[in-house]
Amino acid sequence: MRRYGTTPGKPEEYRQGSDKAVRPKDAATLIIVNQEAREPRLLLGKRSMKHKFMPGKFVFPGGRLDYIDQRINVPTELAPPVMERLKKEVSVKVSNAKLKGLALAAIRETFEETGLVVGRPTSVRVNTSHSSWRDYFGHAVLPPLEEMDFIARAITPPYRTRRFDTRFFMVHGDTLHSDPSQVSSASGELLNLHWLTLDEARQTDLPAITRMVIDVVETRLTLSRKQQQEAPAPFVRNARSQWVNSNL
Repeated sequence: MRRYGTTPGKPEEYRQGSDKAVRPKDAATLIIVNQEAREPRLLLGKRSMKHKFMPGKFVFPGGRLDYIDQRINVPTELAPPVMERLKKEVSVKVSNAKLKGLALAAIRETFEETGLVVGRPTSVRVNTSHSSWRDYFGHAVLPPLEEMDFIARAITPPYRTRRFDTRFFMVHGDTLHSDPSQVSSASGELLNLHWLTLDEARQTDLPAITRMVIDVVETRLTLSRKQQQEAPAPFVRNARSQWVNSNL
């Protein structure tokens, strides 16, 4: 286990002027690695300055876990080593449906925020009344859960009034059903969406955790896809005003 920071303090990007501890909300993020060009590229967008949480920062698409993400019935499953890693250091009350729902939330949020459909063609029909999922399944696809990798987890420090327990998932560009060049700020949550090389991404205004995740992606890309799904994932959280990083 590694601890980061020797002087107690609050990172500027997380500071909000309140020390009241609140329960973090479950969230999920999706890193799409497009390797069509000579160098791998990642999709990032800029958060509006109107957001209270990390305004103006460049981030990967993602958002909160919805109840529907845990209840929707899709005939695809996460790879066993990915699910086992998700189960580590979680409450015994967390169900497999919720953990699977986190991966589905990452796909749904990406669809809502970017207009991109991450999915595999199918003739299977999935019925739902949820508007975003209904539109997603209208493209005749299924979420490619078996090809998703869980690469990091991070919990916002306890003194934030807005806290998230975020799981970071990764997929490769060949899981995209839609044209990767046809990105749009579908929901307005993310602006200035761009495919950036890892070095270009590092030059943007990134949260510290996003910068760390880019390093994780770079390391994982040296492995085969099977090895990627079996590799450990860093778990970053704040304890006694210091960052703690352990592996899942």
